[in-house]
Amino acid sequence: MPACPGCSGVGDPVAGTARPGGKVRTTVRRPPRGRQELRHSRGSPPGLRPWLPTPSPGTPGSAGAQVTSMVVNTLARETLREALVATYVWGKGKSGSPGGSGPATLHKILAAEDLLDEALDDAVTVLSRHGAVASYEGLRGRIPGFGPSFFTKFLYFAGKTVKPANGPEPLILDRVLARRLRSLAQAVGRETGHDPDGSVAAWVWRDQDWSPHRYKIYPSFMHAAAHQAAATDGWPSDASPDLLEYALFSGAWT
Repeated sequence: MPACPGCSGVGDPVAGTARPGGKVRTTVRRPPRGRQELRHSRGSPPGLRPWLPTPSPGTPGSAGAQVTSMVVNTLARETLREALVATYVWGKGKSGSPGGSGPATLHKILAAEDLLDEALDDAVTVLSRHGAVASYEGLRGRIPGFGPSFFTKFLYFAGKTVKPANGPEPLILDRVLARRLRSLAQAVGRETGHDPDGSVAAWVWRDQDWSPHRYKIYPSFMHAAAHQAAATDGWPSDASPDLLEYALFSGAWT
């Protein structure tokens, strides 16, 4: 096991859950379904209401399914900004989050207009031709205010429509998940003695602006961990890695 948690690939303590012998320690409680329901509401951010999807009668109640369907539609119509707004509402709700990524931030991002359209189009093209990590790298720092916590949500849903050329499908990585992973990495660092004060884990899983290398390791680890968790009694055998991502997000996986 490397002396620097998170410095190599799948199987090291990159997410703070690796164990000697390559095993992953898990305590699993099956998480609830969905994050935010998408609703057309008077409380929606001004100027965004026309883009917010309204579920049709009889359609499934899964917010994730609604966003995936919308991304399929927007790709066909080449109106990716609409998909971006839908992923924002799904991830943040109508008022945003305490970290400041509320409607004002979204309006700032949308104000980029043609530059944003070009960035989103390039991200989808790169995803299909080169994979999730290359698409992540291309979006990083390209549009002011449009950071990984936001654009990985867009990539996640785009990946449900446009399959990556290579590597795993994109997964969401935001501040909540980074802090969960940091806590797990610090626990492993203390236990193994490789990072007794947790400083390496704190650097690796900082609150924002994760490197493309970190994003390359993150989905690979999550896919491997989900496969291992599926072999346990407490985890659905057919569950995909995004269920594990949500379990981490909600605190149901420790």
